[in-house]
Amino acid sequence: MEIATGAFQGVSVLIPAHNEADWLPACLDALCAADPVAGPVEVIVVANGCTDDTAEVARKKAPAFEARGWAFRVLELAQGSKLGALNAGEAAARGAVLVYLDADVLISPPLLAQLAEALVEDAPRYASGMPQVTTSGDWVSRHYTRFWQTTGFMTHGVPGFGVFAMNRAGRARWGEWPDIISDDTFARLNFRPEERIAVPAPYAWPMIEGFAPLVRVRRRQDIGVAEVEQLFPDLMRNDDAHDQMRPFWRRALADPLGALVFVAVRLTIHAPVFRSANRWVRGR
Repeated sequence: MEIATGAFQGVSVLIPAHNEADWLPACLDALCAADPVAGPVEVIVVANGCTDDTAEVARKKAPAFEARGWAFRVLELAQGSKLGALNAGEAAARGAVLVYLDADVLISPPLLAQLAEALVEDAPRYASGMPQVTTSGDWVSRHYTRFWQTTGFMTHGVPGFGVFAMNRAGRARWGEWPDIISDDTFARLNFRPEERIAVPAPYAWPMIEGFAPLVRVRRRQDIGVAEVEQLFPDLMRNDDAHDQMRPFWRRALADPLGALVFVAVRLTIHAPVFRSANRWVRGR
């Protein structure tokens, strides 16, 4: 992909949003409170297939960003498609660094500047911050989350779910986003482990609440990863090696209740009652 006409050597933040009116204000408030970034910043919210007032909610935040000197735009797409939203957002983006931010994620103030600084080099690079997985009190989600955070996916490498970034040299590795479920997995695996950078700033990512929604969404995520593996097998060589992680039984001894809930969710994922033809099932 090429930088659009009138490009600046700054940062473009792309926020795909499908019926995110309840979550988007806090996401945008956190983004607007970010530390200063070297160079210009533009924020592009792509409201796709919304039946609520996501787009209007986003537009109400424009004055706050403009007061910072940041460009702010809202694009509206009739069709609900996260990948379509990413393609549309990228077509409008001018930044040399592209940041992909989910509408329910809260970044910490230093994160945007750290991502921009990490990606200034010419070689292809990918970056993300340190995820802080949050729960709202549901005991199943709380125990599941605690144990899930001991898995190799969470303890090794740069997971990149919820927010990730890349420079233009990295984004040039593929054309339009393919029609897949797990865009974050696809993006991450287009970079070798040594090309992925973990910056120290955290961000808050909310875990799905409740046993049934958790099972549905985690099952969709499993399908998404398997889909990437099937369609793009060459990318799997870029996955992180998890040979050094603690074995399951040691983690289970340290947290038996968390392990029990984790196993119960994993087993239920394969139950026929949770199978659905809808690839985009939402937990909220």
